[in-house]
Amino acid sequence: MSERLYLALAAFWAAAIFIASSQPGSRIGLPTPWDKLAHGLSYALLAWLLRKSGLSPFWATTLAAIYGLGDEWHQRFVPGRYCDATDLLADIGGALIGSVLISRWALLPKRRL
Repeated sequence: MSERLYLALAAFWAAAIFIASSQPGSRIGLPTPWDKLAHGLSYALLAWLLRKSGLSPFWATTLAAIYGLGDEWHQRFVPGRYCDATDLLADIGGALIGSVLISRWALLPKRRL
């Protein structure tokens, strides 16, 4: 797939995260630790898509982490939601994992079948 397509998918995924975090707190209520896992996986996918779009691991992680910070800030204004530092840590951790895993896989030798 082209880098532009991955960038479009990253933008789509970021919009999906925004829509999900705009839901009132009573609609989404994953218990701990599942909520942290959901945060981590969401931002791992975002960073992975950004990485596949051609960004360096640093920039893919940084942009996903900044988006996570903005998302947590945004949730302060959604009824029943709140800004949570542990959610932000899960976002950043997921972004780091998603970005670094792609870098590691890119370094693996290609195998022929």
